[in-house]
Amino acid sequence: MSTMTHHETVYPKRPWKATKADLIPVFALLVLAAVVDYAVVAVTPMKGKLAYAFLFFVFGAGFQMVLKWKQLGRRAAIDSLAGSVAITGAALAFIPVISLLETAIVKGMKGLYPGFFIHDMSVANYQSPLNQGGVIQAIVGTLYLIALATLISLPLSLLTALYLTEIKGKASGFIQFLVQAMSGIPSVVAGIFIYSALLLTTSLRGSTIMAALALAILMIPTVTRTAQEVLLLVPADLREAGLALGATQWKTVATIVVPAARNGLITAVILGVARIAGETAPLLFTLGVSNKINFNPFFGGQSALPYYVWSGLADGTELGIDRAWSGILVLLIIVLSLFVVARVFGTRKVKIK
Repeated sequence: MSTMTHHETVYPKRPWKATKADLIPVFALLVLAAVVDYAVVAVTPMKGKLAYAFLFFVFGAGFQMVLKWKQLGRRAAIDSLAGSVAITGAALAFIPVISLLETAIVKGMKGLYPGFFIHDMSVANYQSPLNQGGVIQAIVGTLYLIALATLISLPLSLLTALYLTEIKGKASGFIQFLVQAMSGIPSVVAGIFIYSALLLTTSLRGSTIMAALALAILMIPTVTRTAQEVLLLVPADLREAGLALGATQWKTVATIVVPAARNGLITAVILGVARIAGETAPLLFTLGVSNKINFNPFFGGQSALPYYVWSGLADGTELGIDRAWSGILVLLIIVLSLFVVARVFGTRKVKIK
């Protein structure tokens, strides 16, 4: 006689998690709060969206407190109030973001058409119909600027972070002070610095490389400080193990510390790129002007999405503003994509082979 063994999957229990029976009165009270909210606004001088939101919070939080007080007592009621305040604060923080996304999508879609991403502005201007011209020169220029700024700032940022976290030499205090000071520099100052130091005193003119230098000034402190935090998360035991095996300090850093912090360092670079992608002020002093694609980084002007948006808004016409909103939408998509990529890399676990 054979016996069969059944293996049952065991899931972790969460006694603190609310059950469906617990959630039913909560939702019922929220519906009641909405009804009372609507009735109070209808019969009192309080009008508008702000009145609805404020009264819904008051009634919703109050009803939840009464429910918890009757079920579990005074401490549960206070905990319910604190939870309501926290949820409301989080919602208030997201409202501007949602409003910004909604506005950018609604207004930005007006200027989009099939040729928007393949045509440039060399045969059109900001007063032309929206089915003429495009933004390809600004997209290519933005990516070109990001690539050059990253190429300039990445070695400086990573070496500085390694010096501050691994070497900790005599100059580390002064360098740390400079990095923190650069973090607070307004973006327009970086553009004015390049303009006064290079463009006014030499025969150079606005170009891609000049704008990339200004953006690199802004990118260096962001990447450096983020890389510092990432490198400090690497366990000290890994460094000691490398040194105990006879490796030099730099070999330990290059073969153990940096690979262990690889994902975090990639996140630092992406956050630095996101920091400079939407900057406009430095470009006004260093970029020059171009309505078509220019792959020469040293001669001729260049275009970029922030400059494209600024030009559309400065034009002041309805068509120019519509083009600016379309540029804002494209730039927003690029920046949000960078933050999503940074989030993906930032949540990966570090693996040591």
